[in-house]
Amino acid sequence: MWVRGKAEMMAASLFYKQKGTAFDSLKNKKKGYKMKAKHIIVTVLVSAVTALTSVFLYAKLSSRNSSVMQSQGQLPVNYAGLFDGGGPAPVDFEAAANSTVAAVVHIKTKTNPTQTSNNTKRRSPFGDIFGDDFFDDFFGGPQNSRPQMASGSGVFISADGYIVTNNHVVDGADEVTVTLNNKKQYKAKVVATDANTDLAVLKIDGTNFPYLLYGNSDEVKVGQWVLAVGYPLTLETTVTAGIVSAKYRFLGINQRKAGRNANVVESFIQTDAAVNQGNSGGALVNTTGQLIGINAAIASPTGAYAGYSYAIPVNIVKKVVDDLIKFGTVQRAFLGIRPEANADEGTDSQIKEGDGVVIGEVMNSSAAEDAGLKKGDKIIKLDGKHVATWYELTGTVASYRPGQKINVTYIRNGKEQTSVLTLKNSSGNTDIVKVSASDKLGAELETLDSKKAKEYGIEGGVVVKTLSDGLIAEQTTIKKGFIIIRAGGKAVKKVEDLKQAIESAGNSIIIEGIYPGYEGVYQYAINDLRNEP
Repeated sequence: MWVRGKAEMMAASLFYKQKGTAFDSLKNKKKGYKMKAKHIIVTVLVSAVTALTSVFLYAKLSSRNSSVMQSQGQLPVNYAGLFDGGGPAPVDFEAAANSTVAAVVHIKTKTNPTQTSNNTKRRSPFGDIFGDDFFDDFFGGPQNSRPQMASGSGVFISADGYIVTNNHVVDGADEVTVTLNNKKQYKAKVVATDANTDLAVLKIDGTNFPYLLYGNSDEVKVGQWVLAVGYPLTLETTVTAGIVSAKYRFLGINQRKAGRNANVVESFIQTDAAVNQGNSGGALVNTTGQLIGINAAIASPTGAYAGYSYAIPVNIVKKVVDDLIKFGTVQRAFLGIRPEANADEGTDSQIKEGDGVVIGEVMNSSAAEDAGLKKGDKIIKLDGKHVATWYELTGTVASYRPGQKINVTYIRNGKEQTSVLTLKNSSGNTDIVKVSASDKLGAELETLDSKKAKEYGIEGGVVVKTLSDGLIAEQTTIKKGFIIIRAGGKAVKKVEDLKQAIESAGNSIIIEGIYPGYEGVYQYAINDLRNEP
């Protein structure tokens, strides 16, 4: 019994032991599963944190590297400033166009018929009965052509009726009519003109006219949008858009109009805004509607727009206009230098071009000589503004008057220096140049050819080549082709004789002359020689 009971106890103990071992094993398995789950969760969390941290750090470093590149100026030079202000704003021309069209006018001119002659003095045998004019066409007498009509554009620059346009728009015109955008018409008076810059100032009577504000052409940038506004091809107000494609262009067109020895100014703004005949004198404005130039020319092999148009910079315009209104003539400033000639015959320009203007000659008693400038100095700045070419320099100087002081920065012997100089006029002083009495005549005069003088049976004379707004047109019926042979009782054989007679006269003078093909001497009285324009 004892043995059996002991055996049963041992069996029971073994059973419980085995049962406990199985329970412990199961317990250990559960514990292992929990540990593995914890490891997996930790691993996943660590991986996620690592991935997020990596992405964050990469983005941070990438952003830092990008900003460092731009701050260190790694972008191409021609992109400098492109991203200022967060990038270019959308372009909208509506406001600029609306503010401009009302201030741009249509200019129509009329040139009266001129008398022509075969220069043979013959009278009709029936002249005493019918009058010479009746048979003029059959006996070689003077013949009348039809009036010449032309048109262009202009821009109001003040509320009281002052208008700026091109000189070539009104040159030689006997009548000038201005039509506003609202179809109202006015007779205009030519206040004064300047062939050297191809500018003219007109005046109409009235008040409260819309006008344009001056911009600053020095701040105009290549690539910026501009609008050309005018009356091309006799159309109504027309607005075209383009960009500034170049600055400080020289074409030589003013030289051909003003004469070989004239001190012309050409420093055009070049654009690709469409401009045609009739646009001359119209406005070139920026996208804020400010006047930055007066359209003056196109580059074309056909006479029609072919891709490039040219405008006179407004900084030159406003200075010339102010001079013409205040003094009747332009107060032109000079440095008193000539540029160095280009030794390379293979280049387009005869002037040495580059990153400045090399002085080839300094004129005696000039502003440049007074300031100590010398031949060989290279001018690189005027009043802090960089100048790279001769035409850029002359265009900048043209915006100043004699007597004004400017800083001239130049390079001499490799060193940069700056001098202050006082600009002078063509006479070498700072006096105000006034319109002479002879200039007030409003006529282009030319000494008569000696062969023609013999043919006409006179010793000499002065031919009235063209007429513009002036005392002759206002007070007499003199026509183009009239030959002046006496003035103030003194013989006139050449232009200098006429000018001397006028300057020595009082407030009035009698001029006498002939018309080729007609008999007799004609006399005309001209007054107001000494009155201010």
